[in-house]
Amino acid sequence: MDSPYSVAVLSPIRRVIAARMTEAKRSIPHFRIVADVEIDALVRLRQELRARNPSEPLSLNDMIVKACAVALMENPGINIQWADSEIRQFRTADISVVIALEEGLSTPIIRSAESKTIWEISRDMRELISRANGNALKMNEIIGGSFSLSNLGVNPPQCAILAIGAGKPRVIASKGCSTRIATLMRVTLSVDHRAIDGVTAAKFMAALTQRLEAPEHMIPEGAT
Repeated sequence: MDSPYSVAVLSPIRRVIAARMTEAKRSIPHFRIVADVEIDALVRLRQELRARNPSEPLSLNDMIVKACAVALMENPGINIQWADSEIRQFRTADISVVIALEEGLSTPIIRSAESKTIWEISRDMRELISRANGNALKMNEIIGGSFSLSNLGVNPPQCAILAIGAGKPRVIASKGCSTRIATLMRVTLSVDHRAIDGVTAAKFMAALTQRLEAPEHMIPEGAT
């Protein structure tokens, strides 16, 4: 009798993803911090930069990667890995960006994002996505990051991951009991409680919020 199903061999990337998710669910005690961030200034800056240089298709995600990198350098207690009961402190912001592929998720890493311009981050990200879709990423390009950007589960051995939602217009209260419309993006930080406490996580979120709401730091002085 013909089998009612077909069998596919798991790719190396799919096996890594499965192992990480199993480990995270089974053995990592973690908590989450949620914040709503105003991103109107971030959206305007992106529009201005794309209007100046249409050949550079910057995304909001590229800019969020940069903001995370700066906040990680200001809060090094988040920029860590937990491995075999030891904490590895990273000197650079090596950010894994979770992307969806036909065979599942992949986590290409933007290395040393803190020292790159947003344009360099954008180019690196486009290249990594292209090679990920072609199943051409090397294992050292998806393993070894210090922080992740995308979903709601910790990506071991990293100790923190940031999930970002879509920006939505909302009515918010201003000083003097007035109201205004602002575009808010919900961000959720999940952290490994074995290595990171609530105060450290809260400081990182405050730094990140400040960087996203006042994004001028992303443009080098004198750059156009």
